[in-house]
Amino acid sequence: MKVTQEKLPASQIGLEIEVPAEMSKQTYEKVVNNLVKTLRIPGFRPGKVPRQVVIQRFGSKAVHSEVIQELVDVALKDAIKNEKIQALGNFELQSNFEDLVAAFKPGEVLTFKAAIDVQPEVKLSTYQGFKLKAEEAKLDAARVDSTIEGYRNQLATLVPVEGRPVKKGDTATVDYHGRYSPADGGEALDVPGGQATDFTIEVEEGKFIPGFVEGIEGMNIGETKDITVTFPEEYGAEELAGRPATFSITVHDIKEKELPEVDDEFASELSDGEFETIAALREMLTERYQGEADEKTKANKEQAILDELVQHLEVDLPETLIAREVEYMVTQTAMQLQQQGLDVRRFLNEDTVKMMKERSRPDAIDRLKRTMALGEVAKREQLEVPEPELKAKMEETLAEMGEMDIDPDRLRSVLMEDLLKEKILNWIESNSTLELVAEGSLAEITASEVASEAVVEVPATEVEPKAKKTTKKAEEKPAETAVEEKTAEEEKPKAKKTTKKAEEKPAEEEKPKAKKTTKKKS
Repeated sequence: MKVTQEKLPASQIGLEIEVPAEMSKQTYEKVVNNLVKTLRIPGFRPGKVPRQVVIQRFGSKAVHSEVIQELVDVALKDAIKNEKIQALGNFELQSNFEDLVAAFKPGEVLTFKAAIDVQPEVKLSTYQGFKLKAEEAKLDAARVDSTIEGYRNQLATLVPVEGRPVKKGDTATVDYHGRYSPADGGEALDVPGGQATDFTIEVEEGKFIPGFVEGIEGMNIGETKDITVTFPEEYGAEELAGRPATFSITVHDIKEKELPEVDDEFASELSDGEFETIAALREMLTERYQGEADEKTKANKEQAILDELVQHLEVDLPETLIAREVEYMVTQTAMQLQQQGLDVRRFLNEDTVKMMKERSRPDAIDRLKRTMALGEVAKREQLEVPEPELKAKMEETLAEMGEMDIDPDRLRSVLMEDLLKEKILNWIESNSTLELVAEGSLAEITASEVASEAVVEVPATEVEPKAKKTTKKAEEKPAETAVEEKTAEEEKPKAKKTTKKAEEKPAEEEKPKAKKTTKKKS
């Protein structure tokens, strides 16, 4: 079998394969004999149908089509093996299949062309001596105070008040009924989901459509008034987006938060006794936020190195690798959304998956380029992870994960990648000049990048402090209303249980913990 190779764009190799006449004949005979054995025709015993009857019944074109499929498949596999081609994925037949079928004659030479993806050639012009800048994230001491203030709100008691109107920060019990004017100018309609009785609302800006909360401020118990608002242009319900609406609101009850003192008792209650003093709580928070700042600085340095490294890379990525990476990224996104409690089957259909793949493609290409650039550095500098180091890391990670069901082979692979990547980055940094600059002094992250990250990031599960019971059980706020403006990151913490629930909490904060957590690889 004669094989001629040709280098093609996108890391493909073109193959022109000349199938010998004897192979053509043998394959034809094999296909016909298989049809004789399997075809059932009345009046003939199984396997005893004359060849000519089989060909006539099946059709010579269909027979030739089966032969061409067999020949192309076998010839390509033999060519790839004999030529020692490191192939990726499936082949692409470049000859017209119908033309091959029409021209085929048993026992004559068959020539066809195909292309196959191969591992790309990586060219890295340089990987050291870089002059880099990266932003240094520093501890914001005020964040400790704001976090503790957020915890105070979690443990607040809601106390009924009388003799004054609603003010910001209160929790009010209201009835409301909303109506809006449709786009066609017809009679006013009820706002879908815009009616409620004895609804608990926390009077804070930014949690509801603009004007709703502000309209409640200043109202007294028993008062009813109409509030005119306008739904945001980007509101989820299309018929309401950008439309004015009027809500009739009646206030039944007003409560205010009674915040606990910031003392040792507060620290102990908040942490279920893990921190006995407020000083210990502050120390833990300081260490946590310092650790986060250090991790952010490390990530900024890594990004600076990778951005520069890729600038010196030349690689022609094959479509097979890009498609695999895109598939992996979409799968990871679906798994993360599922871990957040979303039923991915409800919105993952052919159209949404296609859209996700299109959006993931640029990132997939970037990821592949970074991986190949790092791999080239490791190859040239012979960087590797010693077995004792990998073993120690596995033992440490397994101890942190406790009794979680872990695939040791998968864990080994992930840790090997992480440790090798860290070695490569450290080598480049030690052989370059990297200057740390003030946070925010380099290019800012665009709004679209922030939104993209928010979709993929999986926040740690929120652990909330126990609430104290007072007069009666707190009532849960309805999951969805037409007036509430919801954000993707915000989770509402529990306050002490009274007649209603105080629901605001900083989105990022968790209940204080001293134990180690394991960071999931993205």
